[in-house]
Amino acid sequence: MVVSAHGQVQSIPVQSLVSVPVEVAQSLVPANSGNGAQALLDFKDSDIKFSLRNLMDLLRDHQHEGWVLAAYPDPKTNRPLIGAGFSLDVQATDHPQRDPLNPHPFLEPSSAQLWQAAGLAPARLQEILDQFNRNAAAWSKKTYRRKIIRHTLSPQLTDEEATQLLRISAIQAVYNARAYCRNFDQLTAPQQMALTQLVFQMGTNLEEFVEFRGAVNDLDSSRELPRLDGFIETDADHWRTVQQTLIDSQWARQFTVRASTVIAMFDPEYVRDPYAAQLRVAAVLRPPVQPRRRRPSTATLRNASYSKRPAARHGKKAAHSQIRRKLT
Repeated sequence: MVVSAHGQVQSIPVQSLVSVPVEVAQSLVPANSGNGAQALLDFKDSDIKFSLRNLMDLLRDHQHEGWVLAAYPDPKTNRPLIGAGFSLDVQATDHPQRDPLNPHPFLEPSSAQLWQAAGLAPARLQEILDQFNRNAAAWSKKTYRRKIIRHTLSPQLTDEEATQLLRISAIQAVYNARAYCRNFDQLTAPQQMALTQLVFQMGTNLEEFVEFRGAVNDLDSSRELPRLDGFIETDADHWRTVQQTLIDSQWARQFTVRASTVIAMFDPEYVRDPYAAQLRVAAVLRPPVQPRRRRPSTATLRNASYSKRPAARHGKKAAHSQIRRKLT
């Protein structure tokens, strides 16, 4: 296992995804819950251009979400997470669609509803939360981190169960990515994957990325034409604008490595040369540090000044001998 800077752990990638039978998941989701979980259960891999499994493997990486099979505190909020950053105590959220040109709704069920949609028993969720609360009361964040690093946290989920939670969360992110982007189905596979990653990490906080959302939906440059006197963006220009809105964000400065990967995927040339696309973004996010010229220390300056003034230290005789040596 590998530990991230936030204390999250990467496990060995799963070799296969365990699918929960739809009838089992449906039996665990109340029919009158109104949480839209059925839409997640109806998801088919053919609904997207990218591989959902590849996205899940990426999210499990220690530079993205990590992989911990016991409840642990979010590094920022201290709220309980498990697996690849699955939130254990989120309440269902009303997330209205404010874009009149996008008919696709948002879906923000509670953690308990997603838990059941993944085919896990509700009682186990409460048990894990109760244990987390006891641990949080007894341990500091440093203690929690130390236990994760030393692998002394007892697993509360199997690898397969955590994978099911990750799968249902990733499907929810795909669903909401369509609600954020009018032309989601027309995006390239890497662009769909990048937008889904942003939704997975940020959730409803992506609402605050106004410039990004405006740019990603402005495919025909209708917002720019009146202002730029008829200038028409090329496809490459458009996606550079989209990338720049993310590069200028606080998120990109805070999560530089992860941001480089995600932002690069919006490049239309990413499919042809992913490595070059990532280098272009990384060069902007992490410019090479210019070496600073070292200033001579005080001792060095003092010694240099002494060596230039032999007469001051050794008298006139020393000065005359210095002259003779130069002449001979």
